[in-house]
Amino acid sequence: MHRTRGKVIGVVVGIAATGLLAACGNNDSTATSTPTMSHTTTAAATPSASTSAAATGQPSAAPETPADTATPERPQPVPTNTAPGDTSKLTDKDKKFLDALKAAGITPSSPDIALSIGTYVCQGVAANASDQDLMTFATAMAGSDPSFDPAKMPVEQAGKIYIDTAKSTYCQ
Repeated sequence: MHRTRGKVIGVVVGIAATGLLAACGNNDSTATSTPTMSHTTTAAATPSASTSAAATGQPSAAPETPADTATPERPQPVPTNTAPGDTSKLTDKDKKFLDALKAAGITPSSPDIALSIGTYVCQGVAANASDQDLMTFATAMAGSDPSFDPAKMPVEQAGKIYIDTAKSTYCQ
């Protein structure tokens, strides 16, 4: 009888421990929001939350934004020494490429954007990259240019113009 009582107590303790551990968390392993790289602070955005938290002595929780309503952030362009429109440091080949893009209806917000696309296209051509690989990158870069207006032309058309123009003027 002594052994039975020990086994029963062991089972009861095991069940109680499992119950306590299960009560500590809700086993929710899904993310409820997408982290962002925003530079705004929660205290500035919601002063009432920080004020009430200070009054109670409890830390305030940041309000969560559902992932489906958050807008994705665009990467900021890398600052360069060449200001938009400043062509004083460009080579004749660079200027010829930019002029050909402008004639085809593309005016990039910065020469560096267009020149990086042109350089990529030329490197891809030299490495025998497929036209589809070139198109994927050129289209993505053309669409990420702040001055690109999808109402004027589809992004695929802009990517094609970048590729054709680079091949004819920049890769020589």
